[in-house]
Amino acid sequence: MGYLIAGLILFLGVHSVRIVADGWRTQMLERAGESAYKGLYSLASLLGFALIIYGFGVARETPVMWWTPPVGMRHAASLLTLVAFVLLAAAYVPRNGIKARVHHPMVLGVKSWALAHLLANGGAAHVLLFGAFLAWGVVDFIASRRRDRANGVQYAAGTLSGTGMAVLVGVIAWAAFAFKLHGWLIGIRPFG
Repeated sequence: MGYLIAGLILFLGVHSVRIVADGWRTQMLERAGESAYKGLYSLASLLGFALIIYGFGVARETPVMWWTPPVGMRHAASLLTLVAFVLLAAAYVPRNGIKARVHHPMVLGVKSWALAHLLANGGAAHVLLFGAFLAWGVVDFIASRRRDRANGVQYAAGTLSGTGMAVLVGVIAWAAFAFKLHGWLIGIRPFG
C-alpha cells in the first residue's frame, strides 16, 4: 500500500495547495509564470495519479477486507455515481443552474463518487483511496466556498437549456462508464 499512500499524498497534496497555501500559490504563479506553474502542477498530478493507479492495483492483488457491504449498497453507489457524473458535467457545461447553485460541482462530484465507492466496498485499499478523496473533497469544498465569500465571487445564473445539457451529458457519460468503461478500465462491471 506504500505506492497508493505515496500517490495519494502527492496527488491530493498538489490539489490542496489552494486550501493550505493560497498566498504561496499566488506568489509562485507570479514568480514562475502561469505556464511553468501549471506544467509542474500537471506533472506532479500525473505522477501522483500513476502511483495511485499502480498502488491500488497492487493492493487489490492481496485484498484485506474490513467488512462486506450489503448488496443494497451497490444500488446506492450506482445512484451516487450518477449524481457524481452530472455534477462533473455541470463543472464544464456553460450557463447551467447546477453550477450557479452549488458553485463547485466538480468537488461535490468527487465527494459523491468517493462516498459511493466507500458504501459499496469494504477492502482496506478501497477505504484508504475513497476515504482520502472524500475527506479531501469535504475540506476543499469548505475552503472554496470561504474563498468565494472572501473574494465576493458571483456565479452567473443558469439557464434551463444549460442545466438540461449538463444533466444529459452527465447521464450519457455515466451510462458509458457504468456499462462499458468501468469494466474495461477497472476490471469490475457494476451491472454484470
